[in-house]
Amino acid sequence: MSESIPEPGGPAPIRRYPRGVVILVGLAAGTVVAIGMSSIKSILGPVLLTIVLTICAQPVRTMLERRGVPRGLATGSVVLVLFAGLAGLAYTFVIAVTQFVAMLPNYADQFAEIAANFGNWLARLGVDSTEIEHVKSGFDPSAIAGFFGGLVGGVASLTATLVIILTMLILLSADASYVPTVLVQLGKRRPHLKDALVDYARGVRRYMVVTTVLGLVQGAINGIALWLLQVPAALLWAILSFLCSYIPNIGYFIAIIPPLVFGYFVGGWPTLIAVVIIYGLVNAVVQSIIQPRVVGNAVALSQSLTFFSVLFWAVVIGPIGAVLAIPLTLLARAVLVDADPEVRWWRPALGDVGEARSIMAAEDAEAKANRHQASGQPTSRRRRGKESGTGDDSPIPPSE
Repeated sequence: MSESIPEPGGPAPIRRYPRGVVILVGLAAGTVVAIGMSSIKSILGPVLLTIVLTICAQPVRTMLERRGVPRGLATGSVVLVLFAGLAGLAYTFVIAVTQFVAMLPNYADQFAEIAANFGNWLARLGVDSTEIEHVKSGFDPSAIAGFFGGLVGGVASLTATLVIILTMLILLSADASYVPTVLVQLGKRRPHLKDALVDYARGVRRYMVVTTVLGLVQGAINGIALWLLQVPAALLWAILSFLCSYIPNIGYFIAIIPPLVFGYFVGGWPTLIAVVIIYGLVNAVVQSIIQPRVVGNAVALSQSLTFFSVLFWAVVIGPIGAVLAIPLTLLARAVLVDADPEVRWWRPALGDVGEARSIMAAEDAEAKANRHQASGQPTSRRRRGKESGTGDDSPIPPSE
């Protein structure tokens, strides 16, 4: 049943359902979908990660086939390289977390001192003693160890996740050989949907590849700096910095907090300030200067929507959702907005402000020209009057 019917005697349609009802039904359906996704996040997260990895690896596999490499060998090579890199990163992270948890008891006194000072500060603000004790319990090394242990999920759970990813990589890479033909068939019937999916794959590929390379550089620089400053668990914080490079807006703050705490433990305020300066400079150069120039308009999401997407996907499918927040939000935009010409006008509201910037720049230039024109003409007349001696500012000659 269509949403609107033609109005007799005019081109404007009459909506069958009020706009408010359509919006509420859409929000209700989105809520149900989000709850359903959250209920299967243990398998949905690895599957979504595998889809993004397959999209990023597709050009490499195609290039190998064009150079004469057999299709099966090309697919197997790409799968093995991707899986080896992902598994190596995962188990390196597990080893670093294990070493970190083992060294936590050595800093029990420092954590207790911080908890006491923080509790006294809350007491001066009038916070209830029960709430203060609850906050102070979060500074217990065992609680911190439990948090990181839960984040990793254990070797058995990690191995099961990697098995899902490996299986999906093999299957998706094999199915990807049919994608060009399927897109051609789709383009004959749904050209807008086909263009939206192609643009989505191109944008996600560019974003993920650039973010990965810059994240490796960022993590390496931060890790070497922490090692030189003798901050404990420098390898763990380097990996955390790399992973948080995929999390826009708030990833920097997540990555810097642990090095700040342990830098203060081993070196006091000088080390803490050094960590702030190093992380701030690296983040400013990589994520504020280099990444926007290289990625360009591949993402085109507003800052507020980007921040909300990180929170939303982290709640729906866990930490992996925060890492994949941008690709998943772009997928939703491609299917719901880009594929429908009637609602593509929503793109500027979602962050595609290239045209808006041009309009604003033209308006600013026009306003500046008007200001110069309004203030420049009297000034030029006074200047010409001074040069000729007959201007308004020239002295009045005495009468004869």
